[in-house]
Amino acid sequence: MNKNYYAILMAGGIGSRFWPVSTTEFPKQFHDMLGTGETLIQRTFSRLAKIVPKENIFILTNERYNDLVLEQLHGLEQRQVVTEPAMRNTAPCILYASMKIQKENPDAVMVVAPSDHWIEDEDAFILNLEQCFNACAQKDILMTLGIQPTFPNTGYGYIQYNKEEESIKKVAEFTEKPDYNTAKTFLSKGNYLWNAGIFIWSVNSILNAFADFQKEMTSLFEKGKHLYNTNQEHDFIYANYPLVENISIDYAIIEKAENVYVLPATFDWNDLGTWGSLYDKLEKTDAKNAVVNARVVSQDASGNMIRTSNDKIVVVDGLEDYIIVDKEDVLLIYPKQKEQDIKQVLKKVKETYGEQYG
Repeated sequence: MNKNYYAILMAGGIGSRFWPVSTTEFPKQFHDMLGTGETLIQRTFSRLAKIVPKENIFILTNERYNDLVLEQLHGLEQRQVVTEPAMRNTAPCILYASMKIQKENPDAVMVVAPSDHWIEDEDAFILNLEQCFNACAQKDILMTLGIQPTFPNTGYGYIQYNKEEESIKKVAEFTEKPDYNTAKTFLSKGNYLWNAGIFIWSVNSILNAFADFQKEMTSLFEKGKHLYNTNQEHDFIYANYPLVENISIDYAIIEKAENVYVLPATFDWNDLGTWGSLYDKLEKTDAKNAVVNARVVSQDASGNMIRTSNDKIVVVDGLEDYIIVDKEDVLLIYPKQKEQDIKQVLKKVKETYGEQYG
């Protein structure tokens, strides 16, 4: 295995659209959302460990999840858990982790990936990743993996690429979540991909990009460079991290840089962002219900996403396309078509009954 290969797993999000299972105290990446016996972060870690040495996989997460990470990923060392004392989106934590990695190995090439995605063909994923690693080791480029769109999804960002013969394409433009008609136009043009938020680059290329486009942030983290990977690192980060701008890697770097390339991926992918996307990926009963953990008796009920604690019996009659999630002191029965509103529902629950329910 190549000792210059590194991975950063992003595991700091709350996943509030998966409420009530995903909460601030116990977010979705630490749950077995698919009912497979593995949590999402465990699955992602083992997938990346097929190409990246285990000791080179770093988990980026909020301080409050440090113990959860160590509990779920057996054999992980504390040095591999990079914690942020405040939530500042993806750019600051990627910069911080990249500086730590560069200090450890200046020849590193790395993948930055969410910890909660679903990938069907892991062998194809590894081949795609190897291709990106090779390209980034040879050239000063920033890469992303783009997913071939299968329908005009309005929930994803899109990547337009130049139509070139090479398999690795120059990115022409990034577009935030479009409306339905725009998404349809993108698909008809044939050179648009879904943005999966999976990035690959050499540690030097990404740090050069930060130096060019995020001077203030770079300067702040540079002050602590001599402390990284030492006992003094934590105090420096605790004092300085909350001062940085709250900004995503997309806005901070990717949409500004000229040297961004994309590889159209050859694997099936789902960002598992909502109960509906989970429903799409699970096996269905004869009545087209997707069931996790529960034992279901249904009558005139189809298209439902049903999840409970282990072996709970659920009787459903007359419901179609609903999310039914039972968790200790919260029961959610909600139309699938309104799943994007679950964040607002959670806000209302917390305002009415207390923060402990979120």
